Amino acid sequence: MNELQASTEQHELLASRQTAGLAQPVSDSTAATGHCDKKQRLIDEINQLTAQRDKHLNDAEQHHVKMAPLEALLEGDEVIEEERLTEIRNEHSSLKVPYDASKHRAWLLDAKITRREKLLNHETLMAGYTGSMANWKADEQELNEKRDSLSTRLAQIQQQAEEDMTKARQAETDAATAYAQAVAWGDTEGEKNANADAQKAAKNLATATEHNRRQHLIITALEQELAIVDQHIAEAQREYGSIQKTAMFLARTVLEEQWNEQAQALMELGGKLWNVQGMLGGEHLSLMKLVLPQEGEDFHSWTWRELLDRSGKYSVQDILSL
Repeated sequence: MNELQASTEQHELLASRQTAGLAQPVSDSTAATGHCDKKQRLIDEINQLTAQRDKHLNDAEQHHVKMAPLEALLEGDEVIEEERLTEIRNEHSSLKVPYDASKHRAWLLDAKITRREKLLNHETLMAGYTGSMANWKADEQELNEKRDSLSTRLAQIQQQAEEDMTKARQAETDAATAYAQAVAWGDTEGEKNANADAQKAAKNLATATEHNRRQHLIITALEQELAIVDQHIAEAQREYGSIQKTAMFLARTVLEEQWNEQAQALMELGGKLWNVQGMLGGEHLSLMKLVLPQEGEDFHSWTWRELLDRSGKYSVQDILSL
């Protein structure tokens, strides 16, 4: 009996695993279908909004054609009687109001179109942004390495130039001191040697001074190169920051859309909950506190009134099919 039960349990477990394994492609297929549907919806909305925008732009253009000769009269040098001038201004104003309105509506629709185009192509756009950011970051790192190398070399040359000049001046000072001591003690031989050393030190100082001049030319060139590198680093940082900001705006748009989709799903669930609570004779005290903001281009919040509206479309069968 135990063996039979164990065999049955193993068979059920195997069947369960097989069922789960077959369910995964269905889920993936459903997600892919939903993704395609969302893209098609965006394309349809873009086409509809584009047609509306173009109509408003066409209306504005027609108004502008009528306004142009009136504007020419108002801006021209021709002397016009006051009564006629008033008529022209009134006619121009009557055309400008609908012209401005059409342009404004077209601008609003253009913003909606741009938003949907970004949502439609957000994966490609974001890949481009992150790729550009990576390139600028790599450029900045390479420039920083170059800057470190230049800074190190500059410091070495500055230190060496200072040490060479200090050593040459000290040698000349020592030779002069030795000469003065030889004279003071009446050391003729020492005076000759000290004089020779002083002449040699003077020549060495002149050589060191010329070398120092050339070193300073190199130092100046290195400082100029450092300044150029710093400019390129600043440029890389600016470009990185600018692209990052653009990418963040895109991320916000996508997240707003995802938020609204999840909020809609939550509202559908809330409609069912509202319905079943009413069927059971309960109250909706908690749900009546609901305020769920809609993000993006519309300034709207979903409240319990939307739950009430949605609840009416669900039947008992809908509620029980969890």
